[in-house]
Amino acid sequence: MEIKQMVESIVRELIGSLEKQAVKRPKVLYIFYDSTAHEAFTDHFIWLNNHQVNHDILFLDGEASSWLGKHQIECGGREKTIASDEFAPSPLEVPLEYEGIVIPEIDLDNAARAALGMKGTIISEIIFSTLVQNKFVLIGDDISGLKRADRRTLKTITLPKSYANLFDYYKMELQMYGVEFGPLKQLAEMVVKKINSDSEVEEAGNSVKKDERTEDRGHIVYEGRLISADWVARESKSKSLRSLRIGKRTIISSLAQDMLKEKGITIEYVAEG
Repeated sequence: MEIKQMVESIVRELIGSLEKQAVKRPKVLYIFYDSTAHEAFTDHFIWLNNHQVNHDILFLDGEASSWLGKHQIECGGREKTIASDEFAPSPLEVPLEYEGIVIPEIDLDNAARAALGMKGTIISEIIFSTLVQNKFVLIGDDISGLKRADRRTLKTITLPKSYANLFDYYKMELQMYGVEFGPLKQLAEMVVKKINSDSEVEEAGNSVKKDERTEDRGHIVYEGRLISADWVARESKSKSLRSLRIGKRTIISSLAQDMLKEKGITIEYVAEG
């Protein structure tokens, strides 16, 4: 009788395990600069789990080395390959199994490398790979541009104005490539919206809505930070778009500008709250 119960228990456990595997939950990767930075994001992980989204955490161990679980991931130097962990994926392979990447904080150096398409660091290579695969990259917007270690060493929490302006420039460049920035506290919510997007949320993750202040449906208020040529082509097909209202910080790609001009769509800049 005991053996029968034990067998039944094992079978039930196996069936339960198979059922869990059958429903594959989407998964995202959070990247942190050290092994303690994630502690402030416990609420994010709870939010993701409650919305059926799994997450992994990658800890940076310097600029060219990191840890994902028990695997040490390292960048390859010039003309050489580092293989300290033969079972670990390369930085370019890391995004393959994730829906997207979340980087709560990025520093000036890595923002510059990613914006210029340069490799050589874990973050720059992962961002490059993720964007090439047309997956989302979310980065905290309310950040200083100084990594935690630099803040501790230099005893300051902000960049000087000249470097801060340079950092803002690289952030705008990254937005043109598809990177999205959002408040640190809302990154988990943005992840869920990206994964469970519907007709209310654009595929690119930019929020677009009709202007409720006018009865003319040809007027649209755009609340995103980047207008791409793909967005113009998609919107002009589905709507009789004649006028576009955007904030002064919104970036319009050169190709999108040409398309708007060609289609006779006027642009109106509005003050941002």
